Amino acid sequence: DGQAGQAAYSASKGAIVGMTLPMARDLASLGIRVCTIAPGIFETPMMAASPDKVRDSLCKAIPFPSRFGRPEEYAAYVETIMLNPYLNGEVTRLDGAVRMG
Repeated sequence: DGQAGQAAYSASKGAIVGMTLPMARDLASLGIRVCTIAPGIFETPMMAASPDKVRDSLCKAIPFPSRFGRPEEYAAYVETIMLNPYLNGEVTRLDGAVRMG
């Protein structure tokens, strides 16, 4: 993914996705699970400093809920992953279905 002009960003994201399953495979014998969260746009100090016009435009691209993610939502998802010992080697998106927008 990534927006126009973000080829390097997209490549680095792809590398992380590509490493998830092999790392899970390599570390399974040690009892270590590997899961990757691919977050969408979250409310951060950097986003809070963005002009309203930029923030509004970005939010319109998020189908539902049409807003930025909240840190507590990210933390809750991390907890979900930690509490489910059968989840391993997966990449999941946490982004309000922005890909549909």
